[in-house]
Amino acid sequence: MVESKVVLITGASSGIGKATAEQLLDEGYTVYAAARRVDRMAGLKERGGIPVNMDVTKEEDITRVIAQIISEQGRIDVLFNNAGFGQYGAVEDVTMERARYQFDVCLFGVARLTQEVLPHMRKRGSGTIVNTSSMGGKIYTPLGAWYHAAKHALEGWSDCLRLEVEQFGIKVVVIEPGLIETEFGEVVARPIEEIAGDGPYRPMVDALYKSMMGGNTKYSPPSVIAKVVSRAISARKPKTRYVAGSMGKTLIRMRRLLGDRGFDRMLRKQMLGG
Repeated sequence: MVESKVVLITGASSGIGKATAEQLLDEGYTVYAAARRVDRMAGLKERGGIPVNMDVTKEEDITRVIAQIISEQGRIDVLFNNAGFGQYGAVEDVTMERARYQFDVCLFGVARLTQEVLPHMRKRGSGTIVNTSSMGGKIYTPLGAWYHAAKHALEGWSDCLRLEVEQFGIKVVVIEPGLIETEFGEVVARPIEEIAGDGPYRPMVDALYKSMMGGNTKYSPPSVIAKVVSRAISARKPKTRYVAGSMGKTLIRMRRLLGDRGFDRMLRKQMLGG
């Protein structure tokens, strides 16, 4: 049993966030599980977790939750910035409102929550911040401009943060999941078809949807990432990045080896059938 550290996990109602909360509760951590859908975290509460309602794009939610944790526990040892989603669609089709929301969730929400937690970690001279990026923070796919832009931005933001806060004993870790069994595919599929309509990018949308939802695509369970997070936050000197899950290491390596045009050709063939 590890020392009972206090952990805040966002996006904890499903997928990676929920699996990580379960993993850390089993290991003896005190876990605050944050999400918009509190009713979906009843199972975590039964296991000893503390569900809290939080929308990472709302300032009042962030300040309220951090104040609650500090009041009840006196500290936050680990912040796992995991909440996110994928806004897919052609650049020409996706509205700026939708694009801004992608960044609000995946970058600005992360940044604001981190700002709120940092003073408490600095005071204690320790802490770990884990940010869920994606293999998508290192590669790109058709119709994913805004999602990949947000994840690429999170990668650079995390690197700068790491250098700024290491002097205070605070560690920053980036997790880059590959293909994971979560609600990601469903969340992507519904709006992308609506956005495309019968417009010029509809054939590309249909091809991508077929590729993403095809039976030959292999996904890893969220528990794979949960174990990585557990390892990272318990390490005295964690890696700056962890890649895990189906196709993650493979695609990042191929992106590096093939170059731009070679990777373009591979994507057209594998994802667009051309």
